Amino acid sequence: MSNSRRSFLRGAALTTLAMSMPFKNELMAMASKSNAFGLQLWSVKQALAKDPLAVLKQLSDNGYKKIESFEGAKGMFWGMKNTEFKKVMDDLGMNMVSSHCNDTGDLVSFERKAAAAGEIGLKYLICAFKGPQKSLDNFKKFTDEFNACGEIAKKHGLRFAYHNHDYSFKAMEGIVPQDLMMDGTNPDLVDFEMDMYWTVAAGVDPIAYMDKHPNRFKLVHVKDLSKTATGHESCVIGKGTIDYKSLLPKVAKRGVQHMIVEQEAYTGTNELDAARDNAAYLKTLKW
Repeated sequence: MSNSRRSFLRGAALTTLAMSMPFKNELMAMASKSNAFGLQLWSVKQALAKDPLAVLKQLSDNGYKKIESFEGAKGMFWGMKNTEFKKVMDDLGMNMVSSHCNDTGDLVSFERKAAAAGEIGLKYLICAFKGPQKSLDNFKKFTDEFNACGEIAKKHGLRFAYHNHDYSFKAMEGIVPQDLMMDGTNPDLVDFEMDMYWTVAAGVDPIAYMDKHPNRFKLVHVKDLSKTATGHESCVIGKGTIDYKSLLPKVAKRGVQHMIVEQEAYTGTNELDAARDNAAYLKTLKW
């Protein structure tokens, strides 16, 4: 090949690349935006138990491209094998990025779950709830448990995380259990999922707490809080007291990789309509 022809081809290739990059970047940005939020399936658990395939399709049509499952009566994969569930997700253009799981203290059982999750490319298995404890020592034991789960998860190509409620922010013996668990777990093995509803309900500023423990929160639950006569409950996002319009951009700058919608109460609506309305509201936000 002559030098002139080689130079021409190289120049043409570079020109094509240069012209394509803005469009490529725009497409990547659009894909990232469309895939920026997911749904915790607990939000639609009753409908899902009746007809999981129809509900998952409806969620995809709503715009949810990420799914976080939980371990119910039919397991994390809703009565299907892990690979069968993955095919359903692929066919719908969805991605199961994480799942809450039970009995993380049973490491033999947890390893089986981690192997199944890792086989189909999940990013996280998450302990969703430990409950209020009578002793701070119990929270100290949880740190050992979480580190052990983190080791197992790492072996299977995924990460382990803990999801907070309000109880872990209530001081015991002058110590905040959430701080104890974060300080006592290995950052190389254990991440955290901040439920911003429960964090706000505990009287804690989500951003200030993320700054106190930088780069530990990789997932968040986006769930709005409505005041009631007896306390509070979750509601459709944008109709409660949490200002997600200003909060989400701040969260996105602090290492959070997955924003997961969740709703647990449905005053004046039902779970499928609420999931649709939550997705519609988040599409109006920028972060």
